Amino acid sequence: MGVERRTAMWLSHHWPEDYDRCARIGGAHVCRRCLWFYPVCFAAMASAIAGLRWPTSLDPWLLALLPIPVVVEWWAEHLHLVAYSASRQVALSVVAAPAVGVGLARYLVAPGDALFWTVVAVYAVLCLIPVVVGSRAARDDSTAETTGHR
Repeated sequence: MGVERRTAMWLSHHWPEDYDRCARIGGAHVCRRCLWFYPVCFAAMASAIAGLRWPTSLDPWLLALLPIPVVVEWWAEHLHLVAYSASRQVALSVVAAPAVGVGLARYLVAPGDALFWTVVAVYAVLCLIPVVVGSRAARDDSTAETTGHR
């Protein structure tokens, strides 16, 4: 089996063994989540800046709640509770993208926006936890297999 040339990081932040998480466009792999997420996110951001958005009174609710499904999926995948699903990933990314776009619009208008930074901080921590726990569990499983201890 030959070694596949790695796609530029700006198109795909995945290693070749995870290119199933990418769409192939021309000769490049493009992260499937990013391919759907960013156009929707930036459209929502531009629309919000232009004044075409949901009422600002809904921001605390929608910025906090719309990303929940994608974060639950993130946890489930990193803890190996569910297998990767391209269609699920795309659907959940499109659900979260408008909230991120409106959050970015809030940031661009007021870089110190407390709601934006609170949502960013909470979700950053929530998304880091399963990465650490999942990689630690995988490392422990690998050690157990190597040493014969379970």
